[in-house]
Amino acid sequence: MSIRILLADDHDLLRQGLAAILSADPDLEVVGQVPDGRAAVRAARTLLPDVVLMDVQMPGGDGITATAEVLAAAPGTRVMVLTTFDLDEYVLGALRAGASGFLVKTTPPVQIVSAVKACAAGETTLGPTVLRRLVETYVDHGGPAAVPGMDALTPREHDVLVAMADGLSNAEIGARLYLAETTVKTHVTRILAKLRVRDRVQAVVLAHRAGLVRRDG
Repeated sequence: MSIRILLADDHDLLRQGLAAILSADPDLEVVGQVPDGRAAVRAARTLLPDVVLMDVQMPGGDGITATAEVLAAAPGTRVMVLTTFDLDEYVLGALRAGASGFLVKTTPPVQIVSAVKACAAGETTLGPTVLRRLVETYVDHGGPAAVPGMDALTPREHDVLVAMADGLSNAEIGARLYLAETTVKTHVTRILAKLRVRDRVQAVVLAHRAGLVRRDG
């Protein structure tokens, strides 16, 4: 069954370009295109897409407000924010509104396709620059700190966590570590449980806090 996608962006050419890129993949189907946040909420309620690709700044209704309203109107839908701006307030606002991912529009098409699929599969996807900004916001640079539950991770779970902190999806982690994607999902579930966190983003922040990931500068 195809992953059904709704596009919300006020730029017609960009929206049509995204539709062409996504529709070229046999696993994806663009079921609607709208120019603003309010229209996105109405369309999501009617079409019940699997994923909404949502711009942030749109006349007639911003994407962050619309994200929360879409999730309330269509609880089975997931939202990925795709924007020109990777400003901290946008990232945090989108995640607080319930977005499952945040990518900038300069992301290569193949990565956008992968991110949409990961989003539909229940993963939280953040582009590398967005992930760095988020970590910078929450991680103290005073040096590595003890993180409860980190010692309970197996060596393989440790490797998976480091790959998550690099911004890789489950499929990409599987390719890096030569694991089946279903095995990666099992490891991720166990990592979240051992670290007592809700999602991948929180796990990644803890990985940086524990010093598992080298930070430039």
